[in-house]
Amino acid sequence: MTTLKEFEEALREQGMNMALAILQKLRERDRGQRSIAPARRIAGRKMTPDLARQILELHGTTDMTQQEIAFKLGVNQGRVNEVIKRGKWLHDDPTAPEAVARDRAKERMKDQGTAPRRAGRMSADGPRQSKRRQPPAADRQPELSFGKD
Repeated sequence: MTTLKEFEEALREQGMNMALAILQKLRERDRGQRSIAPARRIAGRKMTPDLARQILELHGTTDMTQQEIAFKLGVNQGRVNEVIKRGKWLHDDPTAPEAVARDRAKERMKDQGTAPRRAGRMSADGPRQSKRRQPPAADRQPELSFGKD
């Protein structure tokens, strides 16, 4: 299959200036019609029991895919899957794991100055501990030190 650039070079080689002019006009027309489409949503809608019921209703009464339902309602496809497969978000319980996770995420978004998550766990007394297991002392190689002990 020939690329547009190869086609243009062939036109030039053949001296077909009128065809090159038409090609240039078509390019300019296409550039004029292009637009940058806005994102579907900036931030997802807050999941509520009502929204979860809408998801279940659309899933049960239409042949829409999870992605189509998510797009229509302005939520993430993963949330649609959670509602359909696991029954999450159907109750207005603020202590439900999904509600607690949502509230934590919203707090992190407010703070924005916090460091991103890193591997490791936070201990009760402070700094993160690495997830990598340290070999036992007997398995470690001896260290060389330079200078006085």
